[in-house]
Amino acid sequence: MDKALWYLLTATRGGENRARLIRELSERPRNANQLADALDVRYKTVRHHLDMLEDHGVVESGDNEYGKLYFLTDQFEQHREAFEEIMEHIE
Repeated sequence: MDKALWYLLTATRGGENRARLIRELSERPRNANQLADALDVRYKTVRHHLDMLEDHGVVESGDNEYGKLYFLTDQFEQHREAFEEIMEHIE
């Protein structure tokens, strides 16, 4: 997970938005529309980053397709310290 976080947050152009998504989801679960509004980015951009985070085990979605909520995974929570360390390096 640590390597995946480094890749997701520093090795690609969307790292800043993915970090912002993680921060928002740390507060509470949200759907893609809520995240787009909170971050002031396009819905399609949020969906792209959520898909990337989901592919790497950082977020997971609920079962409901309409208004699907996204949550941080237990696996991510076990590696939250690594996330915070990475954030210190890039902020």
